[in-house]
Amino acid sequence: MGTRMRVPTALTGTQVDRVAFDHQVHLLLRSKGEGGRGVEAELILETPFLLRDAAGHGHELEPGTGVRLAPVLDLLGQSVAAVDVQYLGTLTIEFQDGTGLRIEPDPHFESWHLTGSGVNAITVGPGGEEDWEV
Repeated sequence: MGTRMRVPTALTGTQVDRVAFDHQVHLLLRSKGEGGRGVEAELILETPFLLRDAAGHGHELEPGTGVRLAPVLDLLGQSVAAVDVQYLGTLTIEFQDGTGLRIEPDPHFESWHLTGSGVNAITVGPGGEEDWEV
């Protein structure tokens, strides 16, 4: 039995401070906590994901596709309202403006990972990860 993976609920209340693209999509998420204890985390998306914009339109996006990733730029400045991880590592993030992001585990590749301070590091590898807990 492996280590239980914690849902990164510390991301709730963070704000998207930077969006960057290369062969991955990078989101820098920050919050100011009490006593200087905030969150500064980088979420890296490596496989196709779904972005639902504030108007409710879905965008199937894939890292490394250049200008097609433009809808992700609307996340800049948005605050995270809720975070959940289900099944083998399907990450869902809801933002204050109604935008949503969803990325599922990929059968062959690492799909997403999270690093930084104020959060537990998470990597969802090929096929996903078991034993998620809140």
